[in-house]
Amino acid sequence: MSPQGDVQPVSGSPQPQGTVVFFHPDLGIGGAERLVVDAAVGLQEQGHHVVIFTNHCDPGHCFDECRDGTLDVRVHGAWPIPMSIFNRLTILCAILRHLQLLVQITLSGELQALKPRAFIVDQLSAGLPVMRFLFPDTPILFYCHFPDLLLAQGRQSALKRLYRVPFDWIEEWSMGFAQAVAVNSEFTRGVVARTWPGLKEKVDTKVVYPCVDTTSKQDDSSAGGADDVFASGDYKTILSINRFERKKDIGLALKAFAAIPEAQRKGVRLVLAGGYDHRVAENVEYHAELQQLASSHSLNHHTVTSFDASSLSSIPSDASVLFLLSIPNSVKTSLLRAARLLVYTPSNEHFGIVPLEAMLARVPVLAANTGGPVETIRDSKTGWLRDPEDVNAWSNVMRDVLGMPDDNLRQMGADGEERVRSLFGRKNMALRLEASLDEILAKRLARPPLFFPIGIVVSLVLAALAVYMQLQ
Repeated sequence: MSPQGDVQPVSGSPQPQGTVVFFHPDLGIGGAERLVVDAAVGLQEQGHHVVIFTNHCDPGHCFDECRDGTLDVRVHGAWPIPMSIFNRLTILCAILRHLQLLVQITLSGELQALKPRAFIVDQLSAGLPVMRFLFPDTPILFYCHFPDLLLAQGRQSALKRLYRVPFDWIEEWSMGFAQAVAVNSEFTRGVVARTWPGLKEKVDTKVVYPCVDTTSKQDDSSAGGADDVFASGDYKTILSINRFERKKDIGLALKAFAAIPEAQRKGVRLVLAGGYDHRVAENVEYHAELQQLASSHSLNHHTVTSFDASSLSSIPSDASVLFLLSIPNSVKTSLLRAARLLVYTPSNEHFGIVPLEAMLARVPVLAANTGGPVETIRDSKTGWLRDPEDVNAWSNVMRDVLGMPDDNLRQMGADGEERVRSLFGRKNMALRLEASLDEILAKRLARPPLFFPIGIVVSLVLAALAVYMQLQ
């Protein structure tokens, strides 16, 4: 059965609840942080008292809800343990910082004073056994964005593989101390089951989809020159929004676009926009590779790095491919307003928030028929799902969209918007999370064993030592 048929709205009503305590290592502005913030705000809107504990939250580099008083964010354990040692040992430092935070807020009585109803933890599972030891009557929901052992890079090195062995083991073992594990898609649930078959037998795994903000109005005041260029109607726009990383397979969009006969590409632009950091070697290298690929297909291309009116107005009229590096939100809004089709090229994407943003903006989506998009996009209804190995199939969809009557596109856009609003809004996410919490709260918790493995005892000693050093 197709996973997309399993997505159903969740009903519920706001009601007073107890305290829910979140633990997240670093509240920056990434996708995991956006999910945590949305989950916390959503539960708060359902009547829960919510507190987030974190090792780090820079007011200048976090989401508004974390600094404007919407959420109660408490920072502990930021020192003396660093985030890394000479840009290495990152996972070890993260675990030690997390354990230090746990012990510190327990010794100070801060955590007990909250009388937590449940813990929600994500990214780092190593502290779960300690939580069960210190608070045996408080259930834990662990949100697994994706198995860390599958994300860790550099495993080609024998030394790196050896270094990762204990952390890979700790990841699986410690997740067994949660009462339930939540994941971001049916696809990720399948990956978790295959990666840790033993965990599946011990812990229930639930799907809690990430969300997009369906309530805020787009601010067009800062769009300015971007609207003049992209939403002017001078070109039909095929849009891709993704980080400039090889795993995103942006080249697929270029190849499919190049396969459209030249006569049908007249008056059409392929816009490749997304995250880019000149300090990241892969971003720089992949952008150069994509430029070379465009040139090899005789496609005129132009790169934009500044988005003021002057820079945008200087885009050559004969450029059929545009590379937009590190676009601001106002430009992203203009691009979605102008796009006839959003092309989402990654294969086996864990979830994929960009297709939801496009559908909310009433833009049909063409995506790979693997991973999370299979669950969010309804094929031939809100977009198309195609084999990422079949360039011609992608090119054919592009050609069909370019020739499709505007009324048909508008209907697909309306269907996409309705799907996102009914299934992937923040309230729906909060209700799914709330249902998961209610389920684990209804179960009688088994007391943890009296003695944990030596590794946990050592970790506690290290954390206590770190707290002692901090208090000196």
